[in-house]
Order: sequence, then structure tokens, then C-alpha cells
Amino acid sequence: MKKIFVLLLGAMMLSASYAQVVEQGEPAVVYYSPKTTVVVDLAYTIVQEEPGIYAQYAEAMLGATDAVLANKTTYAIKDANILTMTSPDYSRAHKVVPEKDVPLLLSLNEKGILKGYNLPLSEPDQAAKKQKGFNPSTPKPQKPQEKVAPLPEEVLTAANPLAQANAVAKQIFHLRETRMYLLNGEVEHSPADGKSMELVLAELDKQERALTELFIGKRKKKTEHKRVEFAPEEKKCILYFSEENGFTTEENLEANTVVVSVNLRPQQLVNTPEKKKNAAVSQIVYNLPGSGEVKVLYKGKELNRRTISIAQIGVNVPLPKELFKGGLPKIVFSEKTGNVVSISK
Repeated sequence: MKKIFVLLLGAMMLSASYAQVVEQGEPAVVYYSPKTTVVVDLAYTIVQEEPGIYAQYAEAMLGATDAVLANKTTYAIKDANILTMTSPDYSRAHKVVPEKDVPLLLSLNEKGILKGYNLPLSEPDQAAKKQKGFNPSTPKPQKPQEKVAPLPEEVLTAANPLAQANAVAKQIFHLRETRMYLLNGEVEHSPADGKSMELVLAELDKQERALTELFIGKRKKKTEHKRVEFAPEEKKCILYFSEENGFTTEENLEANTVVVSVNLRPQQLVNTPEKKKNAAVSQIVYNLPGSGEVKVLYKGKELNRRTISIAQIGVNVPLPKELFKGGLPKIVFSEKTGNVVSISK
């Protein structure tokens, strides 16, 4: 809900590079410039391999050359998503007291960041709604496990593993034969309609997959996320990733580095004409953000690159008092960068 703060009463000392002090009983509004944090969401896959109990006979009996022969888990980085997160910059606090020409009609968000001047209470907060959408840690619904009919008696009563494997292989070939007969219409009692045929074929496929896994094993693949947050002023963040262990530490000699680098481009104030230098300014300041190019590298290969706005390497600029003449303006500020989004009267 949008709030318009008109008075802020009480004594307050703010820890800022230039201290902003609100005296006892002084009507004032204090707000903060935004600060940008780099957020990198790394998606990586985990593949778990489990051998079948008849793996050693897979090639000889089924002609399968891709059978899993040992328990193994491998990890692989899939992609990288570069995002930003905004918080108040407590080192850049701004105090605004009432002036004759500039009423205190400032709107702040719940973090104390300026988002508007002279705005209606009913204006929807679209930015806040958008930020609620991202949550890479939300688990995906799991598929129910397939139920497979028990093994036939011929398999269960076989004298040794070789005989059991041979019986299972025969059952697999029997299922394949049955499917072929159904598709060719060579079965005496075929399913009555297309839907029934579809269900029967699906059941045959399920049974064949389950029996084939006894030879070639199982491969389960899932995707996980690693979320990293760091200040862009640090310029670099290094993570370590191993195909055998996933995200690990630098002590792991087999690990490769994931390097997130930021090339900062601070905002510079452009010199104004001499006649504008002495123009009257208000106490309300907006922020001209700097920018930075963020790159994510893994094994020397670029996964992603994006240029982002970085609020804290920007420049604070006061609004001219001339803007408030001839009627109060409606001003919308970016809560992410502190810049002016729009001005209307």
C-alpha cells in the first residue's frame, strides 16, 4: 500500500557519510538512495547413475552398449541468470524539511527508499508485484513413481543370475512381440477402440522399461540452483565447481572456477552552463545511477553477460525549484536506481 509521509517526528541520528540529524520535534522526512546488489542464479544438473542387477549381461542379451556399470553422480552447470537486488544505502541518507514552495509530499517504500512525489494513494505498486515472482528455490512437483507388475515365476525360480537374466530378456522380447502384434492387428482380441489401445501400449512400454532397467540401470536427472549475492564494488566473485562434487571449495584440486566479474562504470556529472549553476534547487535529490557489465565465466567460457544499473556508484542531483512553480508536479522515481522515471503536472 502506498504511503505518503508528511512528518517524521522525534530525535534521530543517522549513520551516514554526511550525518543527517533530525532535531526533537522537527518536521522532516528522511529517505535513502537505493543500493544495488548483484545476484547470480546458477542452474546446474545432477545426474545419478545406478547399475542394473544384470548389467554384465546387457550387451550380450539385449545388445545394449550404454549400460550403467557402477554407481556414479555427476554435476554440470547448465546456465547462469544475472539479476539485481535493491536495498537502502544507509551511507546516503537525505533529510527534507518543509519549504514554502515545496510541500512534503514524498512517498517512500517500506525500505525507506523514495518512490514518488505528490502521487495518489491508490497508485498500484507494480514493481513490488514483479519482484515477488522470482524464487529459484521453489521445488517442482515430483512425478509419481511407476508401479510395475512383479517378475514372472520363471525369473524368480531361476537357479542362478545368468538364468534369471536370460528369463528377463525373454520377457522383454515377449513384450516387444506383443506390441508389434497389436500394432499390426494380429491379436485375436484387440482393444475395442483407440483409447483402449493407447492404454494397453502405454502399459507394455512401462513394463518393458522396468525390465530393461534391470540390465542398463537407471539415470536420474534433476536441476538445482545456486544463488550468489555480492556487492558490485567487490568487482569479482569466485566459486568452485567440480563435476564429481558440485559446488565445493578451493581445496578441491579437481574443481574449476566460476568467475563473476563486474566492470564498473561510475556516473559522471556533466558540467552545466554557467547560468544554471546558480539556479535555486530543492532538498529533494534523485540519483543518476552508474552501470556495470557483469560476466559469468566457467572453464573460461562465457555463460552470460549483462549490463546493469548500479545505484551506489551514481550521483545525487537536486531537483530544481523551478519544477515546482505553476502547480505541483507528480514525479515517479525508480526504486531500483533512484532516477526519475516520469514527471507530469
